[in-house]
Amino acid sequence: MTDQANERADYQGSAFFSYGFRPLFLGAALFAGVAVPVWVLLLTGVGDSDVFPVARQWHVHEMVFGFLPAVIMGFLLTAIPNWTGRTPIRGRELRQLCILWLAGRLVMAIPFLTPLLSACVDAVFLVIASGLIWREIAAGKSWSHAPIGMLISLHAGANILFHVLALSGSATDLSERMALAQVMVLLALIGGRVIPNFTRAFFAEQGMSEQPAPFSRFDGLSVLLVGIAAVAWTVQPQAMVTGGLLVAAGLTNLGRLLRWYGWVTWREPLVLTLHLGYGWLALSLLVLGCAILGWGLPTTDAVHAFTSGAVGVMTLAIMTRASLGHTGRPKHAGPLTVCIYILVNVGAMLRVLGPSFDLPANLVLGFAAISWSGAYLLFALFYGPFLLRPSIGE
Repeated sequence: MTDQANERADYQGSAFFSYGFRPLFLGAALFAGVAVPVWVLLLTGVGDSDVFPVARQWHVHEMVFGFLPAVIMGFLLTAIPNWTGRTPIRGRELRQLCILWLAGRLVMAIPFLTPLLSACVDAVFLVIASGLIWREIAAGKSWSHAPIGMLISLHAGANILFHVLALSGSATDLSERMALAQVMVLLALIGGRVIPNFTRAFFAEQGMSEQPAPFSRFDGLSVLLVGIAAVAWTVQPQAMVTGGLLVAAGLTNLGRLLRWYGWVTWREPLVLTLHLGYGWLALSLLVLGCAILGWGLPTTDAVHAFTSGAVGVMTLAIMTRASLGHTGRPKHAGPLTVCIYILVNVGAMLRVLGPSFDLPANLVLGFAAISWSGAYLLFALFYGPFLLRPSIGE
């Protein structure tokens, strides 16, 4: 994503709706800061009651199909103009898209609405969002980014499948794995694009001789292995071959990460955290594969290495950098931003390793939720004013 210190002069509307990252990043951060503690309260309050399956479905759906798409679309709607050379989606169109996202969150939280109505309202956001992505790709003839459009479309399809399964009283595991598998590939694609670029720019600013390895066949193999392993996990989550593919994908992407010299970026947490996020991705693939093979952590905790770790750390790393760069501020992580990074990583580690501790499960889960969600609330508190106001220099 290319940084833009100033908004385009031909836009005269509200600064908040001038770029997708502004409302969608803030909305996602506020939602993550509230939804996870609510889930923990439900979990610790209802135990094994009849309410639990419904509460679990809400938690999984809202994190995978509510929170995460807001962050992804915030990033894409800001990056796509740089890919296509077209005017950003902004103003009334962006405002309407955000209303659709908010409507989905509301109907999924209101218990007295009919499930079919809630499903229909919620499904609209991702369907419209994927349509917008394809429209921009086609209009800008940016067909090299078609895989991004395909992944967003598949995510919309997985959301519809989730609702179909839930309405029929069936387990929603398949749709959940479909969505998470797509996000695995998306992080490998986007991470492999932005992390070396931002690292290269940092090294140039610091006058360092190190350079991240350019994209090569090894990178292509790394992404391909993630795609193959993700598909295998979707259709055969307990197969030994799936475990082997995930382990291979994890090891290959760990090697890919090492080629970017992330440890040299320790002076700038804004860059270092991107490497940590990709490290979580490689680790989560490896841990999930080992869990399927019968080694190490249980599968549930291994999945949280991806959701809480890779997704949590990578999204906040991108959200903070984009929010600084696109509002004309120095691309430097101050103390509060570093605190955000520490909280999300600690929360992820507690969520993944907490069940292994000889401590009350609810206590560990509560601390994990407070730390992880606290990172997003701190982002909303500190970065919210940047997102609401015009960029510096306007």
